[in-house]
Amino acid sequence: QVQLVESGGGLVQDGGSLRLSCVCSGGTFRMGWFRQGSGKEREYVARIISYSGRAYYTESVLGRFTISRDKAKNTMYLQMNSLKPEDTAVYYCAADTTYAYGDPTWPSSFDSWGQGTQVTVSS
Repeated sequence: QVQLVESGGGLVQDGGSLRLSCVCSGGTFRMGWFRQGSGKEREYVARIISYSGRAYYTESVLGRFTISRDKAKNTMYLQMNSLKPEDTAVYYCAADTTYAYGDPTWPSSFDSWGQGTQVTVSS
């Protein structure tokens, strides 16, 4: 496992932008972002393969969110543009250090988690 620390959440108006950061303490196979709205289950947002930088997204954020990583800084980012009120949630950074089998969009495929950062989009 690794230690993950997120930052960058906050309050923004409908249509605004935010950038989340996640600093990782060690090597990973892949990293991802999940979110959990009030009273909802944790849902997959995006993931990135650590060695290649290849990125994948859930359909609802395609064209609005961009996941990236800076290998030198051991940091992953989530640039969120055109934010909508339905994007309001606690956003969690996650890492898979074991090349887990199973659906890569499932939380159970990641063995390390950050503490979460709140993103609130006002209408």
